[in-house]
Amino acid sequence: MDELTAGIGSRVQHAHHGPGVIIGVKYAQYVISFINKGIVEVDKTDPLFEVLYAENSSVEIETASELETSLLKILRLWGGFSEVVPLGERWKGGTMVLQPFDKTQKGKDLPIEVFFHKIVMVRDRLRVLEQQLNAHKLLSDEDKVNLQQYITRIYGSLTTFNVLFRDKEHWFTGEKGAKDD
Repeated sequence: MDELTAGIGSRVQHAHHGPGVIIGVKYAQYVISFINKGIVEVDKTDPLFEVLYAENSSVEIETASELETSLLKILRLWGGFSEVVPLGERWKGGTMVLQPFDKTQKGKDLPIEVFFHKIVMVRDRLRVLEQQLNAHKLLSDEDKVNLQQYITRIYGSLTTFNVLFRDKEHWFTGEKGAKDD
């Protein structure tokens, strides 16, 4: 059986630091606010340390990195939060020129960074749509597969823009998978 870890709010006693309360739990230490010493990190195996009254005990250890990872996943899914996706070096500071066939009409210059940001936002919104589609409770599996095929085709249509991405891991991939464009 796994040993329980005292949680935040547990009352403790330390031979040198006196009484205190756990305010943080790390992998191998507790962060404790001692009445007379302030905040101190104490090893969980310290022989001078004793848990008097355990609160929020669990066998799970939540490290800051695991908590941050979970929070970022939630924010990306529900908050419209997007990761930083770097533009390819050769495009930085560049301009996209849209020139109409009719020379009497005015063209448009657009910073590539602005266009790239919009492409990344389209990609992120497609990912959220995909997640919501897969989690939908009223759609049948067949309906989900059919709608997923449309999303895959949309990704395939956007592979033209892969040239803008610095890292291949951010590329759009369609039905043919991760084929180089």
